[in-house]
Amino acid sequence: MSNAKQSGLARKNLDKRLGFLRDTDLTSPKGGWIRAIRDALGMSSRQLASRLGVSQSRITPLERAEAHGGATLKTLREAAEALDCTLVYAFVPNKPLDQIVEDRARSKARGQIGTVSHAMLLENQSMTNEQTREELERMTRDILAEPIGRLWDDE
Repeated sequence: MSNAKQSGLARKNLDKRLGFLRDTDLTSPKGGWIRAIRDALGMSSRQLASRLGVSQSRITPLERAEAHGGATLKTLREAAEALDCTLVYAFVPNKPLDQIVEDRARSKARGQIGTVSHAMLLENQSMTNEQTREELERMTRDILAEPIGRLWDDE
């Protein structure tokens, strides 16, 4: 199987697994997940500390660190286990992965067209809007036909 086909299949599989999360509200509670779950369970900071094997004075800084993005994955995983939860860690694409790839190809094509259009303008041979649109689509298809690794090179 070619790299392009493997990449396409990988994108489709990841979109299947993660796509539903794109439409899910995953914003963390104001005080963070640890505090929210602990409060919902009626668990005191002393009780959580005992379950984590740390002193009670470590819980407030842990909750603050988690709420502000400063907690490590290891610490979050340990806290989740102490709360009888599972830490879920994922990158959720903002749009389907195929769309991200196509948008990148179109962006690169726009950059190339900009260079060509400027040169043509200097030679008094500018393209119509329709010609520009058609050329953009052709160049986008050409870029997508190249090895996918080149797509992310900045030129």
